[in-house]
Amino acid sequence: MSVPAAVAKRLAGIPQLTRLEEAPLALHTRFGIGGPVALLCDTNNECAFVRALEIVKSAAVPRVVIGGGTNLIVSDAGFDGVALRYSGSDIKREGPVLRVEAGAVLQDVVDESIGLGLQGIQTMTGIPGYLGGAIYGNAGAYGQSIQQVIECVRFTNGEAQLSVNRDGCRFRYRDSIFKDRKDWIILSADLRLSEGNESELRNKADEIRRIRDAKYPPTMKCAGSIFKNLLVADLPAGVRSQVPGDVVREDKVPSAWFLEQTGAKGMRRGDIQVAMYHANLVYNDGKGTAADLVAVISELKRRVQERFGFELEEEVQYVGFDCATVRV
Repeated sequence: MSVPAAVAKRLAGIPQLTRLEEAPLALHTRFGIGGPVALLCDTNNECAFVRALEIVKSAAVPRVVIGGGTNLIVSDAGFDGVALRYSGSDIKREGPVLRVEAGAVLQDVVDESIGLGLQGIQTMTGIPGYLGGAIYGNAGAYGQSIQQVIECVRFTNGEAQLSVNRDGCRFRYRDSIFKDRKDWIILSADLRLSEGNESELRNKADEIRRIRDAKYPPTMKCAGSIFKNLLVADLPAGVRSQVPGDVVREDKVPSAWFLEQTGAKGMRRGDIQVAMYHANLVYNDGKGTAADLVAVISELKRRVQERFGFELEEEVQYVGFDCATVRV
């Protein structure tokens, strides 16, 4: 794999930009899976990141922007292009607003907000990844989602720096405009929180963290839940009638319930394992491969499609694959 010499030279001239050739992306994903990328460019400087993106975009070099790698499945063959990562992590308070750079670790943002006695994101404790990824996928837990605290988001399209308010983000369940406009790269966001009691917030967060760590141990090579839960209103009537009432939570049916009905728990291929205790948890139990991971995901989707007549939607993103290889 290679990046045109002229492009590599221009990138090398950007101050505060770290460049790694043939960087193994397995080291930068939660699954611990994936081949090398031709060139990994990393910086915590916004100007350096924007400049690198401009160069790569103008040269039409294949590119992917990554963050904490929580929801990435990278091909065993890697990615023949440039991976760009912005790790700017500053957190500044202005009254009830936190101005946060997109490369801030979400847990750090949660901890900072609690330490300041600000509430609104305390239930997101334990969710891995960067703030930018949380906004991209409208992350949430326990009845709260990131969209509820977003005031505005700054982003770049590779040509200019722009901003959009909460409504402009077009947030939906585990979705946002940034998934539709993948050329819009999040740089920072303003989070409007409210006053709370630090001790109460910390106790609540600690309780949630214990539950989350028991289900998704921090050392487990996984992306959390593989599939989005299903909005009851979006399910076909014939499917809704099969779902027990006590399974519905916050107007959603867990994907795990549908998977359980197909006998998914414990399914294994190579070192890729579906948890025995959670049918929507797929993890790398050793030296799993992307090929096996994709095969397991495809089989899970096939089973639900065959049994219930609809297709589950992944929360993960694929890098380095032909789209046809990751669909049932």
